[in-house]
Amino acid sequence: MTGYLTTHVLDTARGCPAAGIKIELYRIIGETREHLKTLHTNDDGRTDEQILPESEFASGTYELVFYAGAYLDATGVAKEEPRFLDVVPLQFGMSEAAHYHVPLLLSPFGYSTYRGS
Repeated sequence: MTGYLTTHVLDTARGCPAAGIKIELYRIIGETREHLKTLHTNDDGRTDEQILPESEFASGTYELVFYAGAYLDATGVAKEEPRFLDVVPLQFGMSEAAHYHVPLLLSPFGYSTYRGS
């Protein structure tokens, strides 16, 4: 099996997929943070392509950065200054050539993630 990376963002406060969230992917090597890609979630809360496809997969440490504040603003969540959740960074490791699915469950005042399938 060849490895690849996907995500899915669900708005747990509204009970629906989170569309239009900007996501950046970085590879972390020591103190270096290399930007690899910027994508946005579609109407299903997923990206239209794999975040890290098989042809680009390599084991290592990565970071997904979810721009949640702009999404929350767009959905009408009352804006506070500063917003409790604005940018949500998730740093994780991929140690084997497999499908890594890293979803984000989001609400205005909390989030969670897990290794999905």
